[in-house]
Amino acid sequence: MSTKKVSIGTKPTNKPAPAAADAWVESRSNGDEPEAMKRLTIDVPESLHRAIKRQCADRGTKMADEVRELLLQKYGQS
Repeated sequence: MSTKKVSIGTKPTNKPAPAAADAWVESRSNGDEPEAMKRLTIDVPESLHRAIKRQCADRGTKMADEVRELLLQKYGQS
């Protein structure tokens, strides 16, 4: 049985990233990116859930989009 030798490259270093790279990471948001989303979980009666789901299906919209729009109407955009 023959054995195959595998050479291993140089060991990676733990050099810190250049300051320019850190500055770029901190300032790379240019405002064109959408705002980060957060999940909101609520409990609603089954009958209300069915009604929302039915009407969204009739309109071809998503429940999350409809609820998000209602919340924006009530609380406005920040």
